[in-house]
Amino acid sequence: MFESVANDNTPGTASKETAMTRPMSEAEYLARMVPPSVRGVDRRTLLRGALGVGALLGAGGLAACGSGDTGTSGVPTGAVTGTVSVGSNASDAVPKAAVKAYMDAFSKANPGTTVKINTVDHNTFQENINNYLQGSPDDVFTWFAGYRMQFFAEKGLVGDISDVWAKITGMSDALKKASTGADGKQYFVPITNYPWAVFYRKSLWEQRGYEVPKTLDDLKTLGAKMQKDGIAPIAFGDKDGWPAMGTFDQLNLRVNGYDFHVSLMAGKESWTDPKVKKVFDTWAGILPLHQPDSLGRTWQEAAQSLQQKKSGMYVLGSFVAQQFGKDEQDDLDFFTFPEVDSTIGTDAIEAPIDGYMMSARPKNEAAAKKLLHYISEPEAQLLSLKADPSVIATNETADQSGYTALQKKSAEYVKSAKSIAQFMDRDTRPDFASTVMIPAIQDFIKNPKDIDGLCTKIEAQKKSIFAS
Repeated sequence: MFESVANDNTPGTASKETAMTRPMSEAEYLARMVPPSVRGVDRRTLLRGALGVGALLGAGGLAACGSGDTGTSGVPTGAVTGTVSVGSNASDAVPKAAVKAYMDAFSKANPGTTVKINTVDHNTFQENINNYLQGSPDDVFTWFAGYRMQFFAEKGLVGDISDVWAKITGMSDALKKASTGADGKQYFVPITNYPWAVFYRKSLWEQRGYEVPKTLDDLKTLGAKMQKDGIAPIAFGDKDGWPAMGTFDQLNLRVNGYDFHVSLMAGKESWTDPKVKKVFDTWAGILPLHQPDSLGRTWQEAAQSLQQKKSGMYVLGSFVAQQFGKDEQDDLDFFTFPEVDSTIGTDAIEAPIDGYMMSARPKNEAAAKKLLHYISEPEAQLLSLKADPSVIATNETADQSGYTALQKKSAEYVKSAKSIAQFMDRDTRPDFASTVMIPAIQDFIKNPKDIDGLCTKIEAQKKSIFAS
């Protein structure tokens, strides 16, 4: 069903299809996996990843078989051999270099093993993950903790790595919980995480006399001042569909609190609830502070406007630092999204966990499990951080003495949070996130006045999808 493609590490590389090897589209996947009542769900965003899907599929078919001292049971104690293939969504230059750094180190430590990295454009990878896992996936692949990890575990599309976790040290119980499926088994190994917050350049704020807003009203006042100064208050780019999800999450956590947010993401609350409408209404009130024409701008372009001091703030993850030069890193700072309701406060944050999973039927399971164990160790994580200082290590024993000021603040920020969400497209079903919420939020950005109609449409689609 799937065509094997030698990936040239060019983001978005497409395969040539034939009638017999054509990859199954996500629309076909959903048609097969869900009942007829779901098949009317809006699938506009599926077209965005169609050109790049071929590069994502079948790369794992290149892996050679190998073995270790323990075969395919547990983490090998001795040398492993053969090729272990890694599917990576780290297509941007900085994270791509980070992946290469620790994969090269693993290969060097295991001279009989070759790591083949198959890099695919980040958005293409996410939008076509269903196809990928049903085809010939790599032995190991990049993914996220939380609901989306559990979803694929429940579908039997990923491998149980509980035996790897039996050998892992230095990970908190919270991280293990975030790596555990509904069946109590582990399917994910964390390597880094990072906070979402409001980022800004200290030098610009000092020059203009701006102060960190504590409440939403403070944010509006500050935004008006920035506009008067000829600066776009909030950098904004949602061409790729997912960045604006982070703004919804921040507002929902502030308007309704953590428990309601995770319950809403799990399909347990109604999107027509006045609480949800209040989130969109609150967002509509500050939408004029955002950069206009956001649907034609990538997150990188929006980040560059912050770097160039054309924008004053940016609601994003700390990976925004990837768009800053090394000499500018110390000028980047952040604050938690301001308070909206004093009874809710600001102690709930979003801090996604990135890591790796193993395919359900890896071609080189011994090497795959040894690689996953290596990824959990401080050595690998510090190599990742050296190449990408926008993230922090998940292993608590990793040496933090080399952390930048931003990393130290990020680590403290995550540690001090009372509640931590992942991200909308990680805390809910992947089909709901991609086929419903991406177009819905983009419709809201284009027309923030019809909140009732928007919420009614989301709820109808949610009922169909979560009923499957």
